[in-house]
Amino acid sequence: MTPKKLYILGIRGVPAQHGGFETFAEKLSLYLTAYGWQVHVYCQEEGSGGITESTWNGVNRIHIPVTQEGSLGTVIFDWKATRHATSQKGLFLTLGYNTAVFSVLQRLKGQTNVINMDGIEWRRDKWGTIAKAWFWLNERAGCWMGNHLVADHPKIKQHLATRVSEARITMIPYGGDRVLSADASLLATYGIEPGKFSVIIARPEPENSFLEMVRAFSATPRNHRLVVLGNFQPTNNPYHKQVMDAASTEVIFPGAIYETAVVQSLRFYCRFYLHGHRVGGTNPSLVEALGAGCAVIAHDNPFNRWVTERGAAYFKDEASCAALFEQLLTDDSTLAQMEAASLTRFHERFTWNQILLQYEKLLTDWYPVSR
Repeated sequence: MTPKKLYILGIRGVPAQHGGFETFAEKLSLYLTAYGWQVHVYCQEEGSGGITESTWNGVNRIHIPVTQEGSLGTVIFDWKATRHATSQKGLFLTLGYNTAVFSVLQRLKGQTNVINMDGIEWRRDKWGTIAKAWFWLNERAGCWMGNHLVADHPKIKQHLATRVSEARITMIPYGGDRVLSADASLLATYGIEPGKFSVIIARPEPENSFLEMVRAFSATPRNHRLVVLGNFQPTNNPYHKQVMDAASTEVIFPGAIYETAVVQSLRFYCRFYLHGHRVGGTNPSLVEALGAGCAVIAHDNPFNRWVTERGAAYFKDEASCAALFEQLLTDDSTLAQMEAASLTRFHERFTWNQILLQYEKLLTDWYPVSR
């Protein structure tokens, strides 16, 4: 029997090095390969030369070099990957819609392309007018060109249903690993101890409520530490400077941390995981916090409420965030309830086994019969 072939586009490659979509692609690739699929992943490389191929843990990698850096390099890579994909046979999964206009080539070829539409990127405050217009156009293109769409959150599905028929959208959230242990010794580098600190893990942008959370924590001495991860550049970024200036001496800015073991320890041993995201779908970092059994303090919006459901404490603004610190930093009983609720919600909805099984069914249903 001829194995099913899946080509994954829209990411930088596997193994994962660049965030949520790459982690998902790695998990899905290994899962499907174990069940007999031939999985091909397009991988962005620096430099020049021709397209090459390699194998990683049974997954076929198609390496496309680009000389340009940053966003331009990513756009060129996506263009080259899409052109290469048009000569292949099988099913295609595109992660994200940032260059969905290119998928018109696949549509013209009659290929079947399932697109994960990610979040509502054009609504993000960090983008300028031109970038927002580009994302808006590509969101429309993804809706028009994708044979079927995946939304990672019910609210994203509702949004997409204003563009296309709801029958063309399947809601499958992001998944996470259950964290059962972590290396507490890694905390010593930052001068913190298990249970005596809380943590923020996100990009330091206004829409992620950094300023509100740091101000709320710093309003009064807490006898507690707040660890704020992120690549802060106060000399170049006024918002970063504003956040750092608002911080008390109990706030730690260790910079961006990419070592998985360290991030895992920070999640596993924190008293509270603070999540200030105001827009987007199912946030991978929030799901990972649930999997670590974190007690979550989150910005109050429909995106976060669906993910955490009944288990989190919510804030609307700086004042309500400060009130939660006052209430919860010494309330061990409520803390234990919140931690248990996070694990319950994680097992209900976000284990990788559940997520990958849903994707396997969807991709099988959409596999082109004639190819």
